[in-house]
Amino acid sequence: MEKGNWKALCPIGVFLVLYLGLGILFEYVMKIPMGFYNIPIVVSFLLALLVAFLQNRAVKLDEKLTIIAKGVGDKNIVTMILIFMAAGIFVGVVGRESAESVAYFLLSIIPPQFAVIMLFIISCFVSLAMGTSVGTITLITPIAVAVAKGSGFDIPLCVGTVMGGAMFGDNLSFISDTTIAACNGQGCAMQDKFKANFAIALPAALVTLAIIFAKTFGTDIGEPMKMEYNLVQIIPYLLVLIGGIVGINVFIVLIIGILSGSAIVLATGATKATELLANMGSGAAGMYETTMVAILVSAICALIHKYGGFTALLGFIRKVFKSKNNVKLGMGLLVGAMDIATANNTVAIVMANPIAKEMADEFDITPQNTASLLDTFSCVFQGIIPYGAQMLVAVSAANELGGNLSAFQVIPNLFYPFVLLISSLVFIYFVPEKKWNK
Repeated sequence: MEKGNWKALCPIGVFLVLYLGLGILFEYVMKIPMGFYNIPIVVSFLLALLVAFLQNRAVKLDEKLTIIAKGVGDKNIVTMILIFMAAGIFVGVVGRESAESVAYFLLSIIPPQFAVIMLFIISCFVSLAMGTSVGTITLITPIAVAVAKGSGFDIPLCVGTVMGGAMFGDNLSFISDTTIAACNGQGCAMQDKFKANFAIALPAALVTLAIIFAKTFGTDIGEPMKMEYNLVQIIPYLLVLIGGIVGINVFIVLIIGILSGSAIVLATGATKATELLANMGSGAAGMYETTMVAILVSAICALIHKYGGFTALLGFIRKVFKSKNNVKLGMGLLVGAMDIATANNTVAIVMANPIAKEMADEFDITPQNTASLLDTFSCVFQGIIPYGAQMLVAVSAANELGGNLSAFQVIPNLFYPFVLLISSLVFIYFVPEKKWNK
């Protein structure tokens, strides 16, 4: 059996110290707004890769480059990068106006006393269609503040509801970078992961709706919102969503979405023909950092694996998590710890993927269940940390509209992430794996 080497994990430690340490310094000591996101994460990973190169002098430089090439050239990594690009182009083509149309349409047809419930449903749908929790929060938070001011509901409640719905879609969407990273890292079909994941997320969403109803019942309310909307714009999102659920290849689904989106924005005049290609380019460019992180983490993990770092970690896991269910929890805690350190759920999944893959192989856990657990736990932690992009964007958007809000006012209203954690634990310990897969 290959010998374990704890020193091989040093590059991960270097990255965490750099990223987490500088993030705390910028955010809480120097009081720089969005401090964590002023740190160049690509540079941090490059420094970690340099440390990996300097380790283990018994392995020659050329051999290390060969190891890295094999790691980065893995079929799952290449597929992940191509899907990132295609998803970015799709979002660049369709824009965000269609999501606004959905929100305004639904809020205009329901009684105002159910406005907060509808905010959760809207956020779930929009993030499921767009594949981005941050984008959904940016889009829906101003609407949530307007609902709160016009109806009498608390602003922290409305904002927390939007964040919960956004994490629902981030966890399940076929074009979410977390789904792409988890599925390709574990080598499972997105449709299979969706089924396993949906079994956890749906009960959590239903319980969240019940909590919101109980909390908002009897509140004095004002008039419903009335804004213009164009439902034709949601067609590309629906095509992508339906295509993914029925099991069509993700590349074909995204191509259908890009083509239908292009036709609709041109036909409706939402985008000029001269701007369409530029929007495609900007959408793809928006995936640059995520793509580079995937490449660099793959390179680092290839060297760590060669040096025996994962063998040492797996040996520790065998001692601490001795049963199959406990190993599943260990996967969740692993990706959660990565997320707390990086404040980025996609990066956390990419970092945890190779370790979780070996854990799954060792304890005979299916790829779709592993991918589901990684994505779910990363969204749980990302949805509640006060320095995550989701929270920072939500608070900033609310305060720009006079919300006078802090992260710690929102956290008690983040019902969905906490219920999702409970739902995950129930499925880990009380639902047989065969039934879960069905």
